[in-house]
Amino acid sequence: MKTLKEKTTDKKDKNVENIGSFQKEDSCARHPRFLEKLKIPQPIAIDLSQKQHKGLAFLYGQGLRHSLHLKTWEKFDYFSTYALDSKGNMFLTPMPFISVKEKTFDFQKNIYKLDTNSGKLSVWMTLEDVHAGSNNPFGIISLAYDCDDHTLWVSAIDETSYKENAGVIYHIEIKTKKILQTLNGIDALTLQVVRSDKAKYLLVGNARKNELNALEIKAQKLSSKVLTLASLADSHEHIRKIKVRSKNVLELQSIPFSYTLIAETSQNDDRKYYDLKWNEGISSWTLSLR
Repeated sequence: MKTLKEKTTDKKDKNVENIGSFQKEDSCARHPRFLEKLKIPQPIAIDLSQKQHKGLAFLYGQGLRHSLHLKTWEKFDYFSTYALDSKGNMFLTPMPFISVKEKTFDFQKNIYKLDTNSGKLSVWMTLEDVHAGSNNPFGIISLAYDCDDHTLWVSAIDETSYKENAGVIYHIEIKTKKILQTLNGIDALTLQVVRSDKAKYLLVGNARKNELNALEIKAQKLSSKVLTLASLADSHEHIRKIKVRSKNVLELQSIPFSYTLIAETSQNDDRKYYDLKWNEGISSWTLSLR
């Protein structure tokens, strides 16, 4: 009998989705160039936790005991996720945090950019069809950089309610800011691009369900067919971060999420970490709580 710390899907289960064998790849993304100019030493970590600094900060040095933070990085309040491109530009998504202010809802429709050379933070692109409000304070919530064509995959969950799944995934060309594709009806709390020996996929941490989903990317177009790779034990848990940890192993971070500010501002004690492993020999996924 499996313990709560390990859950394996039976290979006879017709619902087991096989996305193929995958492994951790060297990313084309790099840190902003202005960090080199300032002679900021490795290791470097990007801090969006809002614990010590509003907005964003760079932690660096032995034990990450030093920090770089500019007051101008606070003007758009708080950030949820980020993605670095091949030039070192950082793209960020907004996050409502604890209290709602006059501009909070307007901030949720913007994608922000930290320039690789100057370190200037500005609004990079506004999605005017995103409308966060008092019933659902979240708008643009996550993004992922695609090294193959230098585009962004972006998710917004502003139109979703308890009765309706109305999230949108956007595919945006960085050079022109052109929206190449929109896919409606998917609430993605987080996004991650993964390539396997079978296909290329956009992994999705589902905001409405306690699931990890996958959508195939073919010819740089996102399929509307949603594959379910795994479900967490607690229906109130939702996957907030996805990383490829090693060959056929994904690291998942979960949080309680219910489209309220309490979820996103919860303490670290509410966050859980899982390893999700694809077992090629028996065609099954194994989910283990750390």
